[in-house]
Amino acid sequence: MTQTKETQLNKRELAAAIAERSGRDKREVEAILNEFVSTVTDTVASGEPVVLTGFAKFVRVERGPRMARNPQTGAPVKVPAKKAARITPLKAFKDSVVAGKPVKKAAAKKAAPAKKAPAKKAAPAKKAAAKKAPAKKAAAKKAPAKKATARR
Repeated sequence: MTQTKETQLNKRELAAAIAERSGRDKREVEAILNEFVSTVTDTVASGEPVVLTGFAKFVRVERGPRMARNPQTGAPVKVPAKKAARITPLKAFKDSVVAGKPVKKAAAKKAAPAKKAPAKKAAPAKKAAAKKAPAKKAAAKKAPAKKATARR
């Protein structure tokens, strides 16, 4: 099995890509990205989850103490309780990754002023008479009993 070196998008490259897409200054985007990371980290560290709709959910989980085994010796080992971070990708992100297609930007739509329609009197709901079908009982057929012959 051969492995290929995967390219990674680091924070600076991500900031540059966002700056290019949004038309903002690269340094400004990098500062916002740093604030985003520190805000998410601080919020999750305090115990509150952070949910970015359509992207990911960041949560702190507490794992209780447990017994494990040393894989080399098979000896039981106590693993103490600990706190950990769990990052769960959400549906829109997973669907986009599986499809292999980049997410399209949502076009900003201007909401047209809502026109208030005159209130109409609601007609009373008509109830349809429910007809019950007669229950059919299947006649139980009894199998004839078999006579056993006595052997001597």
